[in-house]
Formats: sequence, structure tokens, C-alpha cells
Amino acid sequence: MKKFSRKSKSLFLSLVLFSLIPGREVFSKNFLFNPPVVSYNPPSLTGLSTLYGRLNLDVMGLSREAFTYALNGYEKLLQAGKITNDRIITIIDFTKSSSSKRLFVIDLEKEQLLFNTYVAHGQNSGKAYATQFSNIPESLQSSLGFYQTSETYIGKHGYSMQLIGLEKGINDKANERAIVLHGAAYVSEQLIRSQGFIGRSWGCPAVPEKYSKSIINSIKNGSCLFIYASDKNYLNKSRLVFG
Repeated sequence: MKKFSRKSKSLFLSLVLFSLIPGREVFSKNFLFNPPVVSYNPPSLTGLSTLYGRLNLDVMGLSREAFTYALNGYEKLLQAGKITNDRIITIIDFTKSSSSKRLFVIDLEKEQLLFNTYVAHGQNSGKAYATQFSNIPESLQSSLGFYQTSETYIGKHGYSMQLIGLEKGINDKANERAIVLHGAAYVSEQLIRSQGFIGRSWGCPAVPEKYSKSIINSIKNGSCLFIYASDKNYLNKSRLVFG
């Protein structure tokens, strides 16, 4: 994967490239984040697909379908200029129980699995498994699909990261719903031992508190995050999952 050195590009060239980006989105005042966009040399999907075996992601519990759909959408979003950090991809596999470590953060450049841990789904999406999804405010359900990671802030859950939903009618109300990535005490192995599954959020992909800052700092500011479930409604609506 090509790396871009700031030293190798003049300020003038950077400004020219930035000015040529088509179709830039305008978000509400809560989403003023617009990281600089560079011209991409996306990695080959064929090359990336072999990472599934090389990183033993099947053994780690990531479904082949989630990985394949994630790469398909990742490539399309890169081509559309929606992803400004092409090195990192985060996949959340809701085909697994919340008692499983179903969040995967992958460094595509270094070909490393950076994090594999627990992640919560919404209260009204199900108990151990997430089976119901919504884009509606106050539904307390998770939203599937592709997101761009955005800015960090300190909120009621401490250090948190905003998410921009990239699929219209599926997760594009993430801002309105305050769907963010944050740490939570209820995402714990203690709860798994006592009740068989972790606690649930109001729709946010909450992660263990002890890892939340490290995860956020690894994926913030423009990387691709994909939340997957084997949901026919989503698969029929999404324009990103199929190559």
C-alpha cells in the first residue's frame, strides 16, 4: 500500500488536489470534520482478500462474508473519496454473540490485527445477538453499514469518537442519533460470566473501557468502519457490499 510523505509534496500541490475532490459532503455543525484528502492508490482487493487466511481471521471468529463485504465497500468508498485514512479498516461482526470478541481493527498496510475485542449493540437490537436494526432516532437499535470515523471529544462516556453514516436510509442519521464509539463499563467479561452476554448500548458500538482510548486513537479521523449482520433488508438496500 502506497504511503504518502508530507515532505514529498509541496503545499501548493496539496491545495490543488484538495480543491479537485468532487461531491464533498456538508454535515451539521456537529460534524465540521473535513480531513485533507489525498489521491489514492487503493490496494488490490485480490491482495487484501488473502489477509483473511494470513491473519487467521476465521479462527479469530470473523465471518468470511463480513470480511468480503467490508473490502468491497472499502474499495468503493476509497474511489469516491469518502475514506481519507486507507490504512485502517474496522469490522464489527454482529453475526456473533456479544459474548464473542466481534470487533476487529486491521492495519492493512502492516498486515496486522491491531485489536480484537468485545463490542456492544443496541438495547432494542436483541440480547446476546443483534437481530433488529434501525436508522430511526430513539429506536435504541444499532445501525448496520459503512461509517467514516471522525473527530474525538470528551463526553458523558469520556473519550469518544463521532461516526459519520455513509449509507442513505441505513445509517445516515448517526449524527442525529448521537451514534458514537465510546468505552463502557458494561462491556465486560464479568457480565458474560454472570448473564451470558455483555451489556447493551442505546445504539452505539461501545467497547471495553480499558481499550477504548487506544482503539479510538488507532482508527479516528477518516478510516472505514463496517458493521455487519446477515440481514436481508440491509443486503438488499446497500449499494456498497457487493463487488
